[in-house]
Amino acid sequence: MWCRNVLAAVAVASGLSGAALAQSPQRIFRAATSVDAATLDPHANNAVFTYLVVSQVYEPLTIRGDDLKVQPGLATSWEQVEPTRWRFRLRQGVRFAGGESFEADDVVFSIQRALAQTSNYGIYVDTVASAVAVDGLTVDIVTRVPDPVIPDKMTRILIMDRGWSEANRSAVPQNFAQREELPASRAANGTGPFIIRSREIDQRTVMVRNPNWWGTAAGAAPQGNVTEYHHITLTSDATRVAALLSGEVDFVHVLPVQDVARIRANPRLRILEGQENRTVFVGFRQDIDALAGSDVTDRNPFRDLRVRQAVAHAIDVQTLRRTTLRGQAVPTGSMWTQFVNGWDQSTDARLPFDRARARALLAEAGYPQGFSVPMDCPVGTYDETCQAISAMLANVGIRVALNLNSSAIYTQRSRRRETMFYVQTWGVPTFDASYTLRAVMASREIGGPSTWNFGGWSNAGFDALIPRIDGEADPAARRALIVEAHRIHNADVGHLPLYHMMIPWAHRQGVAMRHRADNQFQVREIRVE
Repeated sequence: MWCRNVLAAVAVASGLSGAALAQSPQRIFRAATSVDAATLDPHANNAVFTYLVVSQVYEPLTIRGDDLKVQPGLATSWEQVEPTRWRFRLRQGVRFAGGESFEADDVVFSIQRALAQTSNYGIYVDTVASAVAVDGLTVDIVTRVPDPVIPDKMTRILIMDRGWSEANRSAVPQNFAQREELPASRAANGTGPFIIRSREIDQRTVMVRNPNWWGTAAGAAPQGNVTEYHHITLTSDATRVAALLSGEVDFVHVLPVQDVARIRANPRLRILEGQENRTVFVGFRQDIDALAGSDVTDRNPFRDLRVRQAVAHAIDVQTLRRTTLRGQAVPTGSMWTQFVNGWDQSTDARLPFDRARARALLAEAGYPQGFSVPMDCPVGTYDETCQAISAMLANVGIRVALNLNSSAIYTQRSRRRETMFYVQTWGVPTFDASYTLRAVMASREIGGPSTWNFGGWSNAGFDALIPRIDGEADPAARRALIVEAHRIHNADVGHLPLYHMMIPWAHRQGVAMRHRADNQFQVREIRVE
């Protein structure tokens, strides 16, 4: 009841009414996804499905267009006025859904909130020293070192109203790892084109057009005509596809690869596909003396490079691509895609599939009979990959006990460092490799509370390159340092990249939308008939 009251209050305060919505024909867009948003707090859970929901309601200073280039959002322009100072000029006349004016103080507050210990968005503000309101509609972002990708990072820092957040006991982000509940985790008040009307967690979130959205008056949404958006969570692949075939939903965001051919053959449906800016990798717990749940109790096998190499040799990625993934994958040895600044062909080589070599390495490391270990994997996007990998590892003596959990539980377990062996996907929304270097690969003390280095890999030589990359102003020299860091990581098998994802989308005829490499869509740009 509390949550409904808060949502209703925001809707009423924004002037939302049946009369307002009746001014244009109702256009409902129903999208089915495999995973729900874990929270509505825009700084608590840096995950693709959470951002997919909250970014319809909240907005950042800069946005990415369909060409993936940075464009104006709540900021109309920006410039690097000093090596460590970026100046953003804000859009005039913007209001939050609750009626509050959008001002520089809200930007300062939101950046400070993203810097908080409980934030999971610290990777986007990792170089930020402070944010300063120059005047009511101008903000300076001051960095500790020159940071050329601040405009890219700002595409993911969603802006909250300071007054609303403080009044709703949400001045700091929800501690998602500890299952904390805050008003901001259940209700939202953004400047964006949609307002949440109702929410049933892990089932359905219904949003309606914000009649006071600044973009309507500014002509910022010429393509879209959706007035009501239903974000529907259907974790079962079969149920999701059945809903599309029956017409219960208009769009499926994660289409199971085994159903692509069947959907393509249906004249009423359309497939959208392309490579994602997202990589699937294996992580190893390396910072503890023994692996919980393993039959090896006196040491940690993953601390031995030969064991990590054995895992690499045991996984047949080409067969995985051909059979399990039906061709919907790009095998890789790189922790990021070719879309990312810092990608290099020389760091995209894999250790070859070789079971005999894998068994020999295990024997050299002292595990001639192999060992057992639990492996964590989220349900919904790549659980079939995890099952296939488990079978491949069994062929060389590594006996995997596979734990399949919801995305929220998987993330909570990971952030509490309860995982021993895991499979993870990682996108690079900044399209710069420093994002992955800091968040996934660097030692935990560098990543801090925003780290996703759940395995605890740590290499002093690698870590020493991070401040050099941060401080290098020459683009070519900076890329060379990134490549050097990646080589160190790959030689030590800090993590094991497997493939870049291809996530097909499907929709009915009468829906106009574009597939994007960041696996995101903005409902404001979608047209339905």
